[in-house]
Amino acid sequence: MPSNPTKILLLTTMVSGVLVSVSSNSWFSAWMGLEVNLMSFIPLMSNIKNMYNTEASLKYFIVQVLASATLMFVVTMKAATEGLFTHTEAYSTTMLICTPLLLKSGAAPLHWWFPGVMEGLSWENCTLLMTIQKAAPLMLLSYSIENNAFTTTIILSSVIIGAIGGLNQTSLRKIMTYSSINHTGWMLTAMITSESMWVMYFATYSLLVTTVVATIKLSKASFINQTMMTNKESLVMKFMMFTSLLSLGGLPPFTGFMPKWFVIQSMTTSNLAPMATLMVAMSLITLYYYLKICYSSFLILNAEPKWSTSIQKNYPSSHISAMILTAISLAGMLLCTTLTSMT
Repeated sequence: MPSNPTKILLLTTMVSGVLVSVSSNSWFSAWMGLEVNLMSFIPLMSNIKNMYNTEASLKYFIVQVLASATLMFVVTMKAATEGLFTHTEAYSTTMLICTPLLLKSGAAPLHWWFPGVMEGLSWENCTLLMTIQKAAPLMLLSYSIENNAFTTTIILSSVIIGAIGGLNQTSLRKIMTYSSINHTGWMLTAMITSESMWVMYFATYSLLVTTVVATIKLSKASFINQTMMTNKESLVMKFMMFTSLLSLGGLPPFTGFMPKWFVIQSMTTSNLAPMATLMVAMSLITLYYYLKICYSSFLILNAEPKWSTSIQKNYPSSHISAMILTAISLAGMLLCTTLTSMT
C-alpha cells in the first residue's frame, strides 16, 4: 500500500473522483469525476524505472480519454437533439451512452486494451484496475442500462470471451483479466434483473480479487509454472491461493458462489433461464483454468529451488492480512447463511 504522501494523495483523489461520479446528478459532473479519477490513477501506474508500467499507463490513458470524449460528445448531442431533461430516451441514444462506459469498464467486445494494460502493472495497480476503477463506469451504466438486444449481446460476449480467453493463458495477470471480464458480464446481468444486486456482487468480487492478489503476492509468482516452485514449507500459502481462486470462480460452498446464486435466482424469475444456463456453463470453464493451476502445482510437480529453503516461522503483517481475507472468502457464505437463519 502507499508508502509516501504522494501515493496517499493520489489514492485519496482517485477515490474522490469515483465518489463525485457516483453521487452526481448530471452527466457533466459525472464526466468530471471520471477525469479526476483518471488523472489520479495514471501517476500511480507509471514508473520511470519500469518500461512496462509506463507503456501500460499510456495505453490506459489513451483508451480512457477516447471513452470520455465519446461520452461527452454523445451527451452533448443528446442535449442538443432530444432535450436535456427528457426521461424517454431513444434506443440508439441509450446504446451510444452505454458504449463508452462499457469501454471504460473493460466489457467484451470492448476489452481489447484490458489484457495488455494488466500485463504491465504491479499487483497493487492490478487490484485497483479490477475493483475501484470499475466502480464509477458500472454505477453510471446502472442508471441507463436496459434489458434489450444490445445489453444481451454485451453480457454474452463478456461471459464467453472471459471464459474462453483464459484457457490458453500462462500469465496469472491475464488469467485474472479474463476472469474480470467474465465477472463484468455477471454484474451487467445483475443490473438488468435488480437495481441493487450488482452492488452486492461488485463488493463480493472486490473482496475476492483483493484476497487472490494478496495471496499471489506472497508467492511472488507471475506465471503458472512459477506456482510449482514455491518451497514445501509454504503449503498454507498455496492452500490460501488456490482456495481463493476457487472462491473467485464461484465454487460452492465458498463465498464467491453466493452472488452468482442470487443472480441465477433473479434470472430464473425474470424468464432468463436459457441465458443463465449458458452463463453457468461458462463459469465452469473459468473454474477449469483455476483448477488447472491447482492441479499442476499440487499433483503433477512440486519442485523446490535451493534458494527458497528458509522456513518462515514469524509471519509478517502481509501474511496475516492474507490469512484473514482468505478466511472471509472461504467462510463468508456460511456466516451469511447463519446470520440470515438467526434473524
